[in-house]
Amino acid sequence: MRATAPGQSALVLLDVVALLERRKVDYAVIGALAASVHGVVRASLDADAVVSQSSREAGDLEKAFKSAGFTTALRVGDPDDPIPALLAVSDDFENRVDLLIGLRGLEREAFERVIEVPFQGATLRIIGREDFIAMKVFAGGPQDLSDARRAIESDRQALDTILLRRLAKAYGSAASDALEVLLRD
Repeated sequence: MRATAPGQSALVLLDVVALLERRKVDYAVIGALAASVHGVVRASLDADAVVSQSSREAGDLEKAFKSAGFTTALRVGDPDDPIPALLAVSDDFENRVDLLIGLRGLEREAFERVIEVPFQGATLRIIGREDFIAMKVFAGGPQDLSDARRAIESDRQALDTILLRRLAKAYGSAASDALEVLLRD
């Protein structure tokens, strides 16, 4: 494990990613780290990623992290929960990585639209900008909508609005409506 003190969740993320890659599990970094790649800088004490596994496979993934020396907590959502399961992975310093085990509305192709970013001698797969914005309008909280707005404004000309509208629509009418408000601003 790379972390040597609290406040190093990004280093724990590197260890988590290495394990995911060994197991051939597709992932995309989301949350504050992804936000920074998309022009939205803000602080966060943990790291977040979404993985392309089902909640049925989450138990095996949890066992793999436990075997690697991590502390884990697996929470499985009810059938209406947009996040089927969440696996929290932490180290002895309480650095944490939250792995969303799927997300209702997320296209499988999102894992093909990632942006590869070098970090500390490794490569992280960051969720693409349109997927990031669509996820944020789906989450819908004030910070999420602010992140989405700032990601849109960071380079409006390069934004694939056709793709973005299709992605937001997959998350439902509330996400689609919120996106339209942001695109009008």
